[in-house]
This record gives sequence, C-alpha cells and structure tokens, in this order.
Amino acid sequence: MQRAMRTAPNRSVQTHGFTLIELLVVVAIVAILAAILFPAFAQARESARQATCSQQLRQIGQAFWMYLQDYDERMPDRRDLKRALGYRPWSSWPPSDPRCGWAGLTLEPYLREWRLWSCPSVAGSAMGEVIQVKQTVDAARITRYWMWRFDRVDDPVPPDNFWGKTPDQAVADLQVNPSPFYARPNGVADVELVVDPYFPRTIGTVEPALRGRAVHRGGRNRLFLDGHVKWLRDIRTE
Repeated sequence: MQRAMRTAPNRSVQTHGFTLIELLVVVAIVAILAAILFPAFAQARESARQATCSQQLRQIGQAFWMYLQDYDERMPDRRDLKRALGYRPWSSWPPSDPRCGWAGLTLEPYLREWRLWSCPSVAGSAMGEVIQVKQTVDAARITRYWMWRFDRVDDPVPPDNFWGKTPDQAVADLQVNPSPFYARPNGVADVELVVDPYFPRTIGTVEPALRGRAVHRGGRNRLFLDGHVKWLRDIRTE
C-alpha cells in the first residue's frame, strides 16, 4: 500500500518596502534635526576652542613670569629679533606690527610647545594665514597672537611699549601717557599682554575682506600682565 505523498502548502513571503512618501518624511525629519542640532554643535565646539585658547594664554603668561624672575623683573628687549623676523607696520590694520614671533623665540626655554602660540580657532583657518596674523620662524615654529605692547622698534622705547621695562615701570608709563586706545591702568592686572587678533569693522582702514573678522565670534581672549586671562566682548567684530 503506497503512502500518500503530502505536499507542504505553499506560503508566499510578503515583503514590505518603504514608499517614496515614507522616505521623504524620514529625510525631512533628519534635515530638521540637523538644522536644529548643527548650530548647537558648532557653538559647543567653539566654546571648547575658546577655553583651550584661554588655557594656552595662561601658559604663555606663566612662561613670561618665569622669564621675569630670571632677568631681574625686567621684560625682554628683543627689538633685534623683531626686526630680524620682519618688522612690518601696516597702513591698514593693525597700524603697527604686534606679531609675536620674537616672544616665541625668547620664551622657548620656558615654553617649548609652539602649538600654544596659535589659538585652535585660527590655526588652519583662512584668517590664520593672513600676513598680519601669522608670523613664521620656520615650518615648525609659528605664532598667531598679538602683543600690542611690543609692536614697535623705536629708540627710545615709546611710553606704551614695554621693551626692557619692569612691570611697575610699564604701568607707570601708561598712567602718565593716557591714550584713547587703552584705559588708564591701576596696576598690572589692568595691562593687556597678549590678545587674539581682530579686525574692527568700525575702522575704515581695515581691508574689506577682513573687516569685522576675529578669531572668536564677537570678542577675544586677553592675557594680562599679572597672568590672568579675561574674555572681552567686542561688538565691532562678528
């Protein structure tokens, strides 16, 4: 007696793909989320870079004070280095040459990491390559900060420049020589030493491509002569 052959019933497998409308909805949601989150991510990244810049300036300040302790409380007078690196006052902005390649070399025994002389927000950017900002010693040694109190090579040293002066003498010279470009200081805590580069939109001589540009949006970090760092809000920059 032959056994009856049983055949398993055919079961069709149904697959369901995304419709065009569903795909468009997903894409739209992703685009909306990106539009909402991207500014927040960008702001968080810039805040981190600004904090890193502030820390770098503190380390530069520490190196500067170590130099002072080793040289009888006198600030360096390396106008020779400033000339050798290419002293170049501009007719646009800045009106002098506050680049600080000379300081990177002078403080090298105390601060060997040259990356600290370039804020992470400017290194690798278009502004970081501008001649008024970037000063190159060699391929591995570059500075991108400004030091306004060491921006000229005049002899004798101008009252608002600090070459070879003690901190107290520098403050005294600023006190008896008022200027619309800086407030009358009460002490070293009021005297700016190092600052992020900036190009105010309110100054007519600033090149159009640079007008309003700054390393950090809307202001800059400033290192003061006593070693503290403070953020300055500046509506003249974007």
